[in-house]
Amino acid sequence: MSGWSGSTATTEAAAEKPAAAPVPRAGEPPPGLTRPGLTRGARVAIVLACLAGAFIAYEVVTSFVAYTSDAYVRSDLVAVAPEVTGRIVAMHVADNQVVKRGDPLFTIDPVPFQLDVAQREAEINAAKARVAADTDETRAAQDRLDSANSALQYAKATRDRIAALAGTPAVSRQQVDQANDDARRALAAQAAAASALAETNLTRAMHVAQLAGAEAAMALSRWKLSRTDVTSPVDGTINNLTVHVGDTAKVDEAVIGIVDAHAWRIIANYKQDYLRDFRIGGTAWVWLDSAPWHFRRAHIAGIGRGISREEGAVKLLPYVAPTTDWIRLQRRFPVTIVLDEPPPGGLLFMGADARVVIFP
Repeated sequence: MSGWSGSTATTEAAAEKPAAAPVPRAGEPPPGLTRPGLTRGARVAIVLACLAGAFIAYEVVTSFVAYTSDAYVRSDLVAVAPEVTGRIVAMHVADNQVVKRGDPLFTIDPVPFQLDVAQREAEINAAKARVAADTDETRAAQDRLDSANSALQYAKATRDRIAALAGTPAVSRQQVDQANDDARRALAAQAAAASALAETNLTRAMHVAQLAGAEAAMALSRWKLSRTDVTSPVDGTINNLTVHVGDTAKVDEAVIGIVDAHAWRIIANYKQDYLRDFRIGGTAWVWLDSAPWHFRRAHIAGIGRGISREEGAVKLLPYVAPTTDWIRLQRRFPVTIVLDEPPPGGLLFMGADARVVIFP
């Protein structure tokens, strides 16, 4: 009896004890927790909302900040070409040398030009001698004309006196004819003397013109001789020097390039929708890749008012490529920016990359 009751108590205790909770498998949520579910439409809405937020943020930021990395450093490259043709006999500069305006660059052989000056000088002396001889001849011709004029006046006076006595026993017919003939001869002599004087004056004028031409040729020869010493037209730095002693320098063919030290500027290509907010003199900040980790204060010096839409040779309008790799961008216009805070020593490099920030 007692054994049966103990067995019954054990069974009831077992019935009252709760069943053990099942052990969840790896990767499954614990019992009682369900995985949150988002419909496809909700996920698309979230993505679109994020894109819209990013677009709005971009528009807001770009309304206050105009940034471009399409910028570069630029100066004027002055092409030095000789004004006379000749062989180079001396070089006075080296590649990458800093020069000042008026510094000698190279010398062209002056001997041919010196000989030309000597020849012109001889021509001037000959022309002066001819003019001097013409002057003496002109004086002599003038004296002959004066004498002819005097003789003509005397002959006319004699003719008039004899003509007044014509028909009287005091003057014969032969005397009248002789007086008329003397007057005609004096008139012819006077005309010949005047013609000779005019010819002498013309000859002298021609020789004076030849003298003036010789003097002009001399001036040109001396100018050419002075151009055998070629000097720097600007302050700057010699760039990519390739000419050497013995080379022939030709007129108007550039042989030396000088980067102008006083024409440095930044050319920043900005999208067209920024331009309306820019103004001349506005502040800009420039990051130079040649001197990084520092934004330098600058100002807007010019805003391009036109670009070429056709790629090709350099024209009056610049061409700015509207694509970067495979992405087509808005049309961009060049904005000229001048540094207010250049790097130490003004050390800039033509063609180096830059980045520009403007707060419109």
